[in-house]
Amino acid sequence: MKILVIGSGKSGLSAALLAVRKGHSVFLTELNSSAETPELTQKLEENGIGYEFGKNSLEDLGQYDLCITSPGVPPNAPIIKELEYLKIQIISEIEFAYLNLSAKVKIIGITGTNGKTTTATLMAHIIAHSGRSVKLVGNVGLPMAEVADSVTEDDILVVELSSYQLDRIDKFRPDVAVIMNITEDHLSYHGSYEQYTKAKWKITSNQIADNLLVLNCDDEILSSIIDKKPQVSGGEILETKAKIGFISLDSSKINTIGVSQENGNIVYRSQQQKEEIMPTNNVPLYGEHNLYNTFATVIAAKYLQIRNEDIRDAVASFKGVQHRLEVVRDLHGVRFINDSKATNVNSSWYALNSFDENIVWIAGGLLSGNDYSILSELVESKVKYLICFGEEKNRLFDKFSGKVKCFLANNLIEATQEAAVAAKPGDTVLLSPACKSFDEFVNFEHRGDVFKQVVNSFV
Repeated sequence: MKILVIGSGKSGLSAALLAVRKGHSVFLTELNSSAETPELTQKLEENGIGYEFGKNSLEDLGQYDLCITSPGVPPNAPIIKELEYLKIQIISEIEFAYLNLSAKVKIIGITGTNGKTTTATLMAHIIAHSGRSVKLVGNVGLPMAEVADSVTEDDILVVELSSYQLDRIDKFRPDVAVIMNITEDHLSYHGSYEQYTKAKWKITSNQIADNLLVLNCDDEILSSIIDKKPQVSGGEILETKAKIGFISLDSSKINTIGVSQENGNIVYRSQQQKEEIMPTNNVPLYGEHNLYNTFATVIAAKYLQIRNEDIRDAVASFKGVQHRLEVVRDLHGVRFINDSKATNVNSSWYALNSFDENIVWIAGGLLSGNDYSILSELVESKVKYLICFGEEKNRLFDKFSGKVKCFLANNLIEATQEAAVAAKPGDTVLLSPACKSFDEFVNFEHRGDVFKQVVNSFV
């Protein structure tokens, strides 16, 4: 088979190498010329993979039997449009990896606008703590294609899935699918909120009756889907063949399978049975949203028949993920929190809601035209000082300067230094940008690392 791979990032390269290992002829095309490095071209040549950088040639596309596209290649890209015109199947790296799994393994697929990385990482931690073999892949960890042809029946795959990856699946079927929440994001890629919702819902499109779909019934869009209200998806009613398990902070909403809180405990319900897993105050992560993340992992762990003791001990020992409400240090009574992964307004809402008043909030980044109105109440009640940076700083300043003291910083380093000077014992300095990072940084990890370096330089 002749396979075209679009994109030379981790997932594209892994898909190309897997295709070669399976005996296919592969050509890789990368629009970004700066992605070409001597190390990358050497690896491609060593594996007999043809390549081009700096362009996506549209000539002779009809020779390919299959295209594997990387996450983030927009559906309106000329090469995608031409492949569709030629009726050549286009799939994601996740789909290609799934089709080439070397053994039948249990798969836990996790998606959502926010919380999916923490949930997936915690899920893998619980499985490993129980003594079983687990691989964390997808949008976090390794590309799924990197491990597809080496897994055994003893392995469990925990797959974090973005809407980009789900948009191009065909046969992929997780044993447990988790949708944490759905709020507006990536609309420039998907075109509308409805299409974004449908992309997320594809995680359950191939599930069968023995599979489990975990839904957050406190989420507005997911609640509408559960109630079969068609307006959430352009007139379509979204359905599933899987069993549905629910997570909620309100135990009265759980009348079948689900996890909630009750009398200060995380409680799992199945049929008429009720099991207390652990006290909610033993969850070490900040914020109400991390209770939802924990609830989702509990219900998936019960599906895998992991013992309550292992679930409890694993959750209590979990340290979280980098750049997501990560505690950097406590200095002179001031907590410094790195939430650089908050690349949208909704993520920053969760972050601000995770702490009491006296927040020194550092926000800003790529100019994006964000609607910050949902943050107004939290800013007024919890933020004592807002420090704005990046391309979006003036919009943030204009939005909140009438509600709270604000400062315009030239860059993140200056913003962090100003926050340290302004903060008093008992305050929390919170980097939660609410914006993407690409105006000043390579990615949100780079942004968070710079913040941590500055904070750790203070004496």
